[in-house]
Amino acid sequence: MRILLVEDDHRVAAALTAALTRRGYQVEHAATVAAALCAAPCDLALLDLTLPDGDGTDLCRELRRRSSQLGIIAVTARGEERDRVLGLRIGADDYVVKPFSMVELQARIEAVLRRAAHAAPERNRIEVGPVQIDVAARTVRIHAQEVMLTRKEFDILLSLARQPGAAVPRDRILLDVWGTTFADRHTVEVHIGSLRGKLGDPRVVETVRGIGYRLRNG
Repeated sequence: MRILLVEDDHRVAAALTAALTRRGYQVEHAATVAAALCAAPCDLALLDLTLPDGDGTDLCRELRRRSSQLGIIAVTARGEERDRVLGLRIGADDYVVKPFSMVELQARIEAVLRRAAHAAPERNRIEVGPVQIDVAARTVRIHAQEVMLTRKEFDILLSLARQPGAAVPRDRILLDVWGTTFADRHTVEVHIGSLRGKLGDPRVVETVRGIGYRLRNG
């Protein structure tokens, strides 16, 4: 998961970048409105509303105009009620007032990403290589043969199938399936092992060392 951190205080940005990276996120830092507008696509933006080259509220409006699916959390020292209301009205999904703890920020990030994932349109049928998934019926076939999966196994497979051929981080799987990144990562490994056994070919789900797992696209 990619996070765009828009923060002009370089010490704060460095600390947040380090903390978020330890939690498995890819972080791009932008210290200005101009840099934020040129940044690569991301899943979520942490947005300071006070920036040296413009108003963060205008940036928030522009980011929301570009993408209705982007998660946006305003991270700012402006704690008055009118500021919080304005932040939400211009397109932010949540509002965090400085100072804050990483535990609180992490919980808010997870909540926003969950809402964004549920709001995104879901294809009813997904085919990746020999794997066929009927999302509505929650059934799986491999080489046209139906495979019986538990609810967690199905959700893990669906998380991988949404990004066929791409390496999906363990934290992304935890968030999709368990709704949090605080769960024991060993739990993912156990369920992946069971999923591979039921699919009948361990090569269908590949381990990407240091990152997570990939559903082979061919």
